[in-house]
Amino acid sequence: MTLAFDNVTYTYPGTRTGVFDLAFRIAPGELVALVGASGSGKTTALKLLAGFVAPDAGRIRIAGEDVGGHPAEARRLGVVFQNYALFPHLSAWENVAFPLRVRGLPGPVRRAEAMAMLERVGMGARTGAMPHQLSGGQQQRVALARALVFEPRGLLLDEPLSALDAALRVEMRDEILRVQREAGIATLLVTHDQEEALSLADRVAVMREGRIVQIGAPRELYDAPADAFVAGFLGQSNLLAGTVRQPGLVETPIGCLACDTGALRRGETVTLLVRPERIEPLREPPEPGEAGLFAGRLTADRFLGAVRRLDFAVGSGTIRLETHRREPILGLRVPPDAVRLIAG
Repeated sequence: MTLAFDNVTYTYPGTRTGVFDLAFRIAPGELVALVGASGSGKTTALKLLAGFVAPDAGRIRIAGEDVGGHPAEARRLGVVFQNYALFPHLSAWENVAFPLRVRGLPGPVRRAEAMAMLERVGMGARTGAMPHQLSGGQQQRVALARALVFEPRGLLLDEPLSALDAALRVEMRDEILRVQREAGIATLLVTHDQEEALSLADRVAVMREGRIVQIGAPRELYDAPADAFVAGFLGQSNLLAGTVRQPGLVETPIGCLACDTGALRRGETVTLLVRPERIEPLREPPEPGEAGLFAGRLTADRFLGAVRRLDFAVGSGTIRLETHRREPILGLRVPPDAVRLIAG
């Protein structure tokens, strides 16, 4: 079933904060992630869809139906909260069965369906455990099972992995995606974790001050951000102010970069995006003069395990690159196809 925002606006009473003119749809089986800084409106959007708050304007639709007047419990949406919100006095299967109990299903049916759902999320061996006996990842699986057991019309995930350690987050990302794909359910994920959004979502919506700045496939947003804000928010980035010297050549604080300048004319100012992983490290300092080749002074070397993240002072600016190489780096090359011109 489709979940939809039709030009939805909501402001918190007495403030100018909220969300403004939200308009997007989540198709059956699709996972859309909302990302943005704190206060950008992503959690407010989830609350509006869930029915916890009502819009001031616009419509919330589920399967084409305007649910603006429906309370949260009537919308039949599964929700997984940041803290999982498991009942401490109920076992794992009893927590999962609770939505079925509210809906009046007989006890044997509730138990059978809860057991089956726990099996699907890899918790078949811990059905009788109490929440305090479960790890964070296991509690998250129980919460996911509870959200899905009553066959909801959509799934809402509110920072579901933020309480887990880094290694477990990666494991649970895969688990959430597997279960969501099996269920074929429209899903809205709210997260501050860029990597989580990029790895899980079919589409990512970047929010700023209550509005969607850009929405699209993860690769589209990463490779072709709409503006400098999106470029800087998603992943590591080098954003350089530049001036077109001639067609195909832009002057920047680190020197001249060759790139496709399109219809821009000489003297026009631009913003250039260069992702750190697209920069090629050099073992020897390059000869001066060629655009895109730079010697520099290493100012920071961060060892992150699989990669090193290096900062080089070049010219009057600094540029960052990422590499898996362990040997000394004495220069760098910025290929023309690694440079993208974007809106400021």
